[in-house]
Amino acid sequence: MVIFAKLKTLLDLKLSKNIQSTAKKVLREESEAISNLIDSIDSDFEACVEYLMQIPGRIVFTGIGKSAIIAQKIVASMNSTGTPALFMHAADAIHGDLGMIQTGDAVVCISKSGDTPEIKVLVPLIKRLGVALIAMVSNKKSYLAAQSDFVLHALAEQEADVLNLAPTTSTTVALALGDALTVCLLECRGFTAQDFAKYHPGGALGKRLYLKVGDLYPLHEFPVILPSASIQDAIHEISSKRLGATAVVDVRGDLVGIITDGDVRRMLERSTDWATIQITDMMNTSPKTIDAEAFATEALARMQSNNITQLVVTAQKKAVGFIHLHDLLKEGIV
Repeated sequence: MVIFAKLKTLLDLKLSKNIQSTAKKVLREESEAISNLIDSIDSDFEACVEYLMQIPGRIVFTGIGKSAIIAQKIVASMNSTGTPALFMHAADAIHGDLGMIQTGDAVVCISKSGDTPEIKVLVPLIKRLGVALIAMVSNKKSYLAAQSDFVLHALAEQEADVLNLAPTTSTTVALALGDALTVCLLECRGFTAQDFAKYHPGGALGKRLYLKVGDLYPLHEFPVILPSASIQDAIHEISSKRLGATAVVDVRGDLVGIITDGDVRRMLERSTDWATIQITDMMNTSPKTIDAEAFATEALARMQSNNITQLVVTAQKKAVGFIHLHDLLKEGIV
């Protein structure tokens, strides 16, 4: 039994090394293919980008099999970065989906060989519509490349699997080339972080780009007292509004200080004679503030740099509320 156990351990070690070797080989071959892709970025690629910038319509991506999946990803990336795009499956195109293509559009057809039966049926139908055809293809001598107005050379000489059959390197290269096309169009359009937030309003990333302090502070009641208030009033305001602090304002609404629950505890350590303690004796006269028009990310940065959990919100120099670290946590800003 001991001999069999040792043999199993040796086999497991050999299998483990084979797995690691295969994985590293795949990553090495795909990274080299992407690196080689750099040489395909030339004046033809530039002309294609310039043409796509001028069309009044959308960019329609199409393909078969794994190429169709890559096309869908590129479409999603373009739509989220300001370039109108849509996906049309090459097989469905000849059964009615050609109606998706309108005057002013351009079609990008993704195919490794460029010579599949589906592509040879589809290409003449697209050209009949009078729109530009762009090939994203590995074989520049293919039927698709010969019939296209622009050729984006997605060279993939060898797939990563040992049989050289499974779409691996070819789809990786097509995806990378699609990303390059997307980013070029993004930069040509002058797409900004604010534009990105407009298309991603529901995600944490989008919120980091557009959410303002003014969107959050009204969610709370505003704990506020006058300098003439009693200590009991301050404690009640802090406890009832549940923000761990209260602002102190004068009769005009101007901020003059802040009292936190920590200030109350420190006051009680010094004295228990509440009758002799004034609000002005315990308040911080230099509270950390933030304008209501500031972005929520700025509020987070200010809290972190000062090691605090809340800020007094001001609008036109008047104290109007609080923003708390928990507000930012709930919105996924942190």
